[in-house]
Amino acid sequence: MMDTFNIDFNWTLFLDRDGVINHEKHLGYINNWDEFVFYDGVKEAIKIFAGRFKYIFVVTNQKGVGKGITSPENLQIIHQNMLSEIKNAGGKIDKVYFSPDLDENSPSRKPNAGMALQAKQDFPEVDFSRSVMVGNTLGDMQFGRNIGAITIFLPTTRPKSEHTDERIDAVYPSLLHFAQAL
Repeated sequence: MMDTFNIDFNWTLFLDRDGVINHEKHLGYINNWDEFVFYDGVKEAIKIFAGRFKYIFVVTNQKGVGKGITSPENLQIIHQNMLSEIKNAGGKIDKVYFSPDLDENSPSRKPNAGMALQAKQDFPEVDFSRSVMVGNTLGDMQFGRNIGAITIFLPTTRPKSEHTDERIDAVYPSLLHFAQAL
């Protein structure tokens, strides 16, 4: 599927976190490292991506922080441990961006482009037209559309009825399946 997009090492990969990298907590938030569980094959997938993409970013809405349920310190520990495990497995994430905002219209909250714009500010070589967004919600797909990226939908937590949405360029059962298709 993806070979028609001609992805090379000048491309950028944006990854959602919950439901893409780790198991989502149904009707709740990942509040500490003990609750963070990688999906099978994710670390292997990110190792593959590290050899294919110039930049890899995590872009994640974290309402639990905004609601005071998840402490900023615990979120930092989760992300530090996640990055460490990915690095130890041979992968890389260049930076994690998160939005604790509760307002759905916040510029920094997906599907709005704020986290991508911050990534471009931090890494000026990022070209949104040479980017891929991988997510498990239509909000993630809209984020991808808002920045002009190719969108990859992982049906890890959402019903199959969404697979035909016009904002989705391709569907893969897991992050590893997508990585292996590159």
